[in-house]
Amino acid sequence: MARRRFFVNQVHGGFAELTGESAQHLTRVLRVEQGQTFEITDNSRVWLATVESTRRDLVRFEIVEELPAGPPAPAVTLYLALIKFDRFEWAVEKATELGVTRIVPVAATRSERGLFEGGQKRAERWRRVGHEASEQSRRLRTPEIDAPVRLSQALRDASTRRFWCDERPGAPALMQAFQPVANDSTALLIGPEGGWTDTEREQFAAAGWSGVSLGPLVLRAETAVCAALAVIAQKWLIVPPG
Repeated sequence: MARRRFFVNQVHGGFAELTGESAQHLTRVLRVEQGQTFEITDNSRVWLATVESTRRDLVRFEIVEELPAGPPAPAVTLYLALIKFDRFEWAVEKATELGVTRIVPVAATRSERGLFEGGQKRAERWRRVGHEASEQSRRLRTPEIDAPVRLSQALRDASTRRFWCDERPGAPALMQAFQPVANDSTALLIGPEGGWTDTEREQFAAAGWSGVSLGPLVLRAETAVCAALAVIAQKWLIVPPG
């Protein structure tokens, strides 16, 4: 069974501390004890560490050794059109598990009214969801999760490759369009319920984004997130970046 991994603010002098809700989860739910071994990461490096001492809201670790950080992951920014918050939260969790680097909520033409304003207050909760999913999936780094932006701002993304997922037939498959290249960056744009408008499609093309397909069926937004990121993760794993 894989060791649990937790995020700490910093490692200093051979020790690190975990505080707040994460520490309470360790002490109250997992009932951590002195001498138990875990992995910890400061969002950059990862170490094997033992529990040196515990309190109700603080766990102090002593470093045993630094561990390999693991293979490099693709840099992927997900621009996800705002959908109902319970489904958006689910998408954040799964996108984190699938290795996304950054998540940006986007107000599209067919996003429901009120989601843009409400999303400004939800961003911190989405970050907590991403943090918890990062620990569960043993990531080295947590994803960046931004407050919602307008579509025009999203289209100014400077990633090397930029794809928008289209439910209409005719676009090339993402599996074919995405080719792993070392040090490249990728942006994915996934639409809301009801899909993109023709005006938005024109804006994508004018901004230099490429339309791609995830198959012949119409997917929910959160399903499209999983499908698209799984394609990128598998292509990166199977085809060496070059």
